[in-house]
Amino acid sequence: MAPTMLVRDAMSTVVLTIGPAHTLRQAARMMSARRIGAAIVLDPDTSGLGILTERDILNSVGAGEDPDRETAQGHTTTDVVFAAPEWTLEDAACAMAHGGFRHLIVLDGQGPVGIVSVRDIIRRWAPLRAGRRQPGVLAG
Repeated sequence: MAPTMLVRDAMSTVVLTIGPAHTLRQAARMMSARRIGAAIVLDPDTSGLGILTERDILNSVGAGEDPDRETAQGHTTTDVVFAAPEWTLEDAACAMAHGGFRHLIVLDGQGPVGIVSVRDIIRRWAPLRAGRRQPGVLAG
């Protein structure tokens, strides 16, 4: 039986943190350069913590809003569900499925320590489920 995998085992610890005044274009450029789908939005004036995702940016652009004028503040989710590093990946997957989102900010007692995404969970689970075989590779 495989050991229980924890959020700390799958989360990305390279986290992009932006401010609420960053434009959506600036956020998109930084997210694209790092090949990530979400940024933590930290508001120093309110000590608030939120998340801006690629979907938030896509929805704004799709609505015809100008990504050079729209700021992260207007598109940040502030009602965030947080994960702890000690959560199991199953706990994280259930929270995501229940809430209808694809990223969780991971907090310890000091603040944000990472982000775990659906992709991170799949990367950890897929090799275990497939018996470590590569998809699309035919045995010769």
